[in-house]
Amino acid sequence: MTWYQGVMEGLLTRCRTLSALATCSRQHSRYVTHKCHHCPPGRQQRLVLSRMFQPQNLREDQVLSLEGRAGELTCKSQRLMLQVGLILPASPGCYHLMPYTVRAMEKLVRVIDQEMQAIGGQKINMPSLSPAELWRATSRWDLMGKELLRLRDRHGKEYCLGPTHEEAVTALVASQKKLSYKQLPLLLYQVTRKFRDEPRPRFGLLRGREFYMKDMYTFDSSAEAAQETYGLVCDAYCSLFDRLGLRWLKARADVGSIGGTMSHEFQLPVDIGEDRLVVCPSCHFSANTEIRDLSQKICPDCQGPLTETKGIEVGHTFYLGTKYSSIFNAQFTNAHGDPLLAEMGCYGLGVTRILAAAIEVLSTEDCIRWPSLLAPYQVCLIPPKKGSKEEAATEIMEHLYDDITEAVVQLQGEVLLDDRTHLTIGNRLKDANKLGYPFVIIAGRRALEDPAHFEVWCQNTGEVVFLTKEGVMELLTGVRVV
Repeated sequence: MTWYQGVMEGLLTRCRTLSALATCSRQHSRYVTHKCHHCPPGRQQRLVLSRMFQPQNLREDQVLSLEGRAGELTCKSQRLMLQVGLILPASPGCYHLMPYTVRAMEKLVRVIDQEMQAIGGQKINMPSLSPAELWRATSRWDLMGKELLRLRDRHGKEYCLGPTHEEAVTALVASQKKLSYKQLPLLLYQVTRKFRDEPRPRFGLLRGREFYMKDMYTFDSSAEAAQETYGLVCDAYCSLFDRLGLRWLKARADVGSIGGTMSHEFQLPVDIGEDRLVVCPSCHFSANTEIRDLSQKICPDCQGPLTETKGIEVGHTFYLGTKYSSIFNAQFTNAHGDPLLAEMGCYGLGVTRILAAAIEVLSTEDCIRWPSLLAPYQVCLIPPKKGSKEEAATEIMEHLYDDITEAVVQLQGEVLLDDRTHLTIGNRLKDANKLGYPFVIIAGRRALEDPAHFEVWCQNTGEVVFLTKEGVMELLTGVRVV
């Protein structure tokens, strides 16, 4: 029995399922909003929903008017994110990211930073505007075709808005003429906007023209060392998706226009996925059908039967060898003082795509659910309706807000007060459920008891329990944030 189950056993006499409640504390996420609500002197101002910039379009016809045609709403995550105001269209394939989405994305970037820096990654930031001569050197200026967004400056110099940065980072490392083997492996990464002129943007943030990506580039002293680094980064990706609570596949894949000699995709299995995969349930072999004939029904690793599935690609890794270092002369000096070409790898994660894909696989048809670490806000408090019999409990709820944010340190900035007291508790609870807060706490009739009891909803399971203030505090102490 875990520590929180022990606590709950003493506090929850009317709780049906303690284990479901414990699951909530680890897995649930929710949104919150902003307002400066008056607080006693010395206390932080309360975050309130009425001040949050979150345009909601909760009716289907309003969402359709945003995207233009019914056929364009082709997946659940796109529809839900538009309905609750997480994103708003700016132009085809480009979206405004609203405050909740930015909060969730910033949390995801923090988790990515933790995983990349745990294996020695160093964070940099390269320009989105990339000179054409770099891309011509690798022949990708022509190879990329119309997907490369190109432009000229006033002097006629050609550029592209980078969809990836192999050329730029290799030229950067090559410019450092005194790179020593002692400095290797070198793992450089960034999290920046990327651009791709998609012929038909669709699926909301899953396939757009502008998106956020984490791209890492590694430089090693030998092919063997580069293979070790490749495995290290792949393991970090596995750890990342495990921490997010997402079911994933690591599939063998085509190297495409990036090149190299080995490639793997990290896929989230889901029916609306654009990639077709073959999977072996016995040995966990998986591959993209781009590199495997569908008529081959036997797994090459264990001779077991292969099954087909679809997936959303959220990560991609490549072993590049000296494909780029040889073009830009990215060298290091070995122990004997001899110059050698660096062995390279590159590794991408679709940041905005991970957000949308997680919503796609975790949510119900009507309600958003988040990976627990990425929930924009963890707790939503709903006080009584103004003029109701329970209105006296409003002050009790405000005190609870202050007690939570003071005593549960990790939840500072993670608790929202739904101050729209002109609405019924039921209407606000419906909104909270659609937005997917991990915990919704209501001050209803039983909040006027002595001691006060609060109605606590664990959103992902629908479990409802009544807790005293002490019980609420004990429960929320177990919530993890990044």
